[in-house]
Amino acid sequence: MRLDTFKKPVDSVVAAICIVVMASLVICVVWQVFSRWVLNAPSTFTDEIARFSMIWVGLLGAAYTVGAQRHLAIDLFIAHLTGTKARVATIYTNLCILAFSASAMIWGGIHLATRVYQSGQVSPAMQVPMAYVYVVLPLSGIIMAFYSVLFIGDAIVHFHDEPEQKLPEENN
Repeated sequence: MRLDTFKKPVDSVVAAICIVVMASLVICVVWQVFSRWVLNAPSTFTDEIARFSMIWVGLLGAAYTVGAQRHLAIDLFIAHLTGTKARVATIYTNLCILAFSASAMIWGGIHLATRVYQSGQVSPAMQVPMAYVYVVLPLSGIIMAFYSVLFIGDAIVHFHDEPEQKLPEENN
């Protein structure tokens, strides 16, 4: 099976969520500025929505970036490698991402969200349980782990494939 069979649907969902969250962030910030400076009556909840939206778009955007293989470590180390070296580097980099996302984001995020939910902590303005804000940590971690497993599997399946030949540059 091709990598895109599993990857593209997840890419589409994550991108759609990021777009919606980013749009809500922009709308909240514009409304906050308008209500503060034009109406002289600042909105009490848009500040929180903007802050929480920034957290969500940042973490989901990071997960999307891992799926696009545009993470700084991936570009920096793998861009100039070919063949077996590129596949080994891909496996190593994605194993590191998998370890981090599984331990810090999934396990740590679930632990954090559970403890905050049990404590009953709510946001000051909207009175929304803070666990709803923190649930993006394990969600993003699961997405990052999913992408990492896909890329590791793809690199292993194609480990002994011949490297693509670069076309000679044409002289104009």
